[in-house]
Amino acid sequence: MKKLVFSIIIVLTISLIIVGFLPSPISPVAYSAAKPQKLIGILAVNKLLQNAELLVLGEINGPEEVVVDSQGRVYGGTQDGKIMVLTADGKLDVFAETDGRPLGMQFDKNQNLIVCDADKGLLSINPQGKISVLATSVNGVLLKFTDALDISNDGIIYFTDASSKYGKNEYLYDLLESRPHGRLLSYDLATGQIKLLLNDLYFANGVALSQQEDFVLVNETYRYRILRYWLKGPKAGTHDIFIDNLPGFPDNISSNRKGTFWLALFTVRNDFLDNLHSSPFLKAQMSKLPKVLWPKPEPYGLVLALNESGEITQSLHDPSGKHLKEITSAREYDGYLYLGSLHNDRVGKYELP
Repeated sequence: MKKLVFSIIIVLTISLIIVGFLPSPISPVAYSAAKPQKLIGILAVNKLLQNAELLVLGEINGPEEVVVDSQGRVYGGTQDGKIMVLTADGKLDVFAETDGRPLGMQFDKNQNLIVCDADKGLLSINPQGKISVLATSVNGVLLKFTDALDISNDGIIYFTDASSKYGKNEYLYDLLESRPHGRLLSYDLATGQIKLLLNDLYFANGVALSQQEDFVLVNETYRYRILRYWLKGPKAGTHDIFIDNLPGFPDNISSNRKGTFWLALFTVRNDFLDNLHSSPFLKAQMSKLPKVLWPKPEPYGLVLALNESGEITQSLHDPSGKHLKEITSAREYDGYLYLGSLHNDRVGKYELP
């Protein structure tokens, strides 16, 4: 037994020495995260999400974003590049195949499904499932990680490139590096004109327009905050912080266009990770390790409701993570919240009171 323990220690020591001499794939900087707010008051832990109905359980692979069309059919993009549709009679079919990784999606006024595909860029898919590419670059810089979107009434798509440096399989590198590689962009469906609105964002994720479309929100996942970019009025073209120091990692956000935003949080904050950010050296070493050795997200389901003043008005939890976890989208439709997940095998359907 002593020989076995000694051998394990020797192997680990040699492995650490080898790792120490390997070049790091990232160039990290220090970041001091604010102490997370406690889950009390409006954020108090509950089990409301455990009441959600589970759709297509075990039949779908990572529906990161979920949308519902005018006929009540539910769509979700999967890890193998498909966009699945759940019909009103409960049948699950393939609507389209992008051969990439479909993430954020939304229907335009002509019932085309506009899709942010992490690999393929900004896409439009007509009702028959035919795919057209709208954009793959902006100002000569490729869309490395096309992520989330919302569409205005006048046909402007507001969307994000989560990171112009790291792709979908490297998002943890972006987290550890703590440098701003994300972008907020717009695309005019009528003219094809594309614009860069905001640069230097810390993993630009979810996008949502306000009720009057006078501002658009964009999540900075790795800063635990949401920014507000003003589209109209005296502040047009400027941005500010909408809400800061969130209790988890903000992913997608949607608007019910009645004054409420629904924010999906991938998981709650991680003290180990927050403390690790203060040491670029340790982050560089961790980036060299196999990803199976990296800190795992806590299995937790969390959705917040926000008003247009940036105040949290409701929180929905599944602290066990056994029913719903790693929630990456929450979209309101006809009295229900439809909940997607980056890795889970189900779609949640939560009835709103």
